[in-house]
Amino acid sequence: MTAPAVSPFIIVAIDGGAGTGKSSSATLLSERFNLLHVDTGSFYRAATAEFLRLGVTAADPAAVRGAISGLQLRTRLNGRDAQMEIGGRVVPDAEIRSPAVNAGVSLFAALPEVRAALLDYQRQLADFARAHSFRGIVLGGRDIGSVIFPDADFRFFLHVDEAVAEQRRARQGQSDSIKERNRLDSSRKTAPLLCPAGASYIDTTQLTLAEVVEKMAAPIAAKLGVP
Repeated sequence: MTAPAVSPFIIVAIDGGAGTGKSSSATLLSERFNLLHVDTGSFYRAATAEFLRLGVTAADPAAVRGAISGLQLRTRLNGRDAQMEIGGRVVPDAEIRSPAVNAGVSLFAALPEVRAALLDYQRQLADFARAHSFRGIVLGGRDIGSVIFPDADFRFFLHVDEAVAEQRRARQGQSDSIKERNRLDSSRKTAPLLCPAGASYIDTTQLTLAEVVEKMAAPIAAKLGVP
């Protein structure tokens, strides 16, 4: 039986560098408006963890291409979260947040082969959301509003002072080179980190999470006709 259509179905793109609050904001928006939550950063981290497990390095594109052909990507729904399976396995959060993955994810994400492999997978998640009767989909990443869904109903770009971002990561018990990752993500040739033309720019440095979410929620609520 086909799931009933939801109207209007909305696509919300949230881009930004490391530690800007993309995932936390997207999670709260998904709960407020019944949207499928997609953390695309976790996809690149999971792929990176798999490459490292296979002994593949970003300096060997041929080996990366060979590994990509065997990834077998599928989607598992966990509450409102879309989790990416690799070979039937969801890579544990502790593994994708490891120092090794933190150090390597931007290097792998810069490879055109890796981005091409995940491009269609990410786009088809909108159909996945429709099939599961969500009101829409909210995706956090670095190229959602510029590449994955440039025609998204709402496109936001979050910015934060890198020193503040480092402090946020430290409070979460994580070791992450925010400045270096942002430099690599912004300077790569394929789908660089940037604020898409026409996107709403939000500096989160001096804002609470609730304030950031409200700035994004207000126009969404107006479109959907809800409080």
